[in-house]
Amino acid sequence: MKKQIAILGSTGSIGTQALQVIEEHPDLYEVYALTANNKVDLLAEQARKFQPEVVVIANEDKYGILKEALADLPIKVYAGAEALCQVVEAQPIDIVLTAMVGYAGLKPTINAIKARKTIALANKETLVVAGELITALASQYQTPILPVDSEHSAIFQCLEMNNVHKVILTASGGPFRTFTMEQLQTVTKEQALKHPNWSMGAKITIDSASMMNKGFEVMEAKWLFGVTPEQIEVVVHPQSVIHSMVEFEDGAVKAQLGVPDMRLPIQYAFSYPKRESLSGERLDFAKYNTLTFENPDTTRFRNLALAYEALHQGGNMPCIVNAANEVVVAAFLKDQISFLGMSEVIEKSMAKVPFIKIPTYGDYVSTDAETRRIAAELVINGMK
Repeated sequence: MKKQIAILGSTGSIGTQALQVIEEHPDLYEVYALTANNKVDLLAEQARKFQPEVVVIANEDKYGILKEALADLPIKVYAGAEALCQVVEAQPIDIVLTAMVGYAGLKPTINAIKARKTIALANKETLVVAGELITALASQYQTPILPVDSEHSAIFQCLEMNNVHKVILTASGGPFRTFTMEQLQTVTKEQALKHPNWSMGAKITIDSASMMNKGFEVMEAKWLFGVTPEQIEVVVHPQSVIHSMVEFEDGAVKAQLGVPDMRLPIQYAFSYPKRESLSGERLDFAKYNTLTFENPDTTRFRNLALAYEALHQGGNMPCIVNAANEVVVAAFLKDQISFLGMSEVIEKSMAKVPFIKIPTYGDYVSTDAETRRIAAELVINGMK
């Protein structure tokens, strides 16, 4: 039986690479549902090629275009956020790949967990915002959550839950790894969008440049692997050959290596516990006569420190950090805030939004909305 896959965010970087994996193994996987936010033309093109049962466009204004584009095919077409949440509950689906960007991925992931679908998690914000709630639900409904982030997939592949001392997340350091504070004050979005090793969407590329992406991965690791913040170390590794490591109590370290290719962790989440063949470049050790490592600089890249602080505080603080970050990244991409100004707005938002120690799902929703309002005001006031 082929595994039926639902891809939330099929037109993004992870979604398109997931379709490449499915295309390479048509005997193992089949697309059941494809969803996108705005890219209606690409979604229609993907639907024609992969012939899913269902497609969903989150932007309801694009429904008519999508419906007309697929009118000659027996594909069900829906629109809106609620449709996204409902499609993941379809009985035939085996795996839901959550490749949506940001907070929007939370509710569909909750619905998929409650429907007992295996979660291939690429939407790190789901665990950043509501890690305690998500892990409790996954336990209650006995739903596996398999990491798709390359770093967490690496840890997952190395892990033996046997006297783990710490997990070590590697970070490329991004395009500004060697920049001084003075240089960071004037970097542009064009510079920030040029990641040295990975091809990703705009939001995650900016997060990588500011090291907020690594901060989110620290939060994600806590919930995925049941470790404390003190057991999560970040190491800057510019070559991005070692994707992450696990250190055990006896001092032994396991590392997962490979060329930077997101298809590998995507496919491993689909095929787990098996490994399947995958086309593409292989790691040539002769090309890497030097692998280097260094500690992250949380003075120049404050977002990583803010993420650790939010993780230590717990409650709704990670939700506050995520919402504020989504606001400032959007503002930076519109030239409304400086690169270093993003961290300032996030830190001020953490101080201004009411803290809730044991939040409910409703608290996460209200915290997200209130944080976005406050962060947007801070961005505007900062430009005066």
